Amino acid sequence: MKKIVVLFALTLTTFSCGILGSLNSNTSIKPKQSFVLGNNQHGSFQTYLKNEGVTILKIYQAPIDGGTHSPVLIKPQETATIKTEKNTALIIENTGNEFASVTLKVKGDLNLGMTYNN
Repeated sequence: MKKIVVLFALTLTTFSCGILGSLNSNTSIKPKQSFVLGNNQHGSFQTYLKNEGVTILKIYQAPIDGGTHSPVLIKPQETATIKTEKNTALIIENTGNEFASVTLKVKGDLNLGMTYNN
């Protein structure tokens, strides 16, 4: 699993380097798991996302010093734009029992840690 996460982060970094200051990705999330973007010290960023899957995604923000706020539910094929403050993670949670797929376009500070949570 560690190798997959490292490979995924490396792939995202590679693709984002030459695309005019943005990170573009299509990310798969296992059932009942979440993808965490920016759980490290960083500046603010903005994420455009589209739920490409068949499950509902719960999106919320989690400052690195604790707590959560601003929950949003994104139905299949819906889109959203989320502005995330500095030193705050964006959590994309798959609420369903099937794999989720989400397209992400991130602008702003791209020095973002990325990981999956159970």
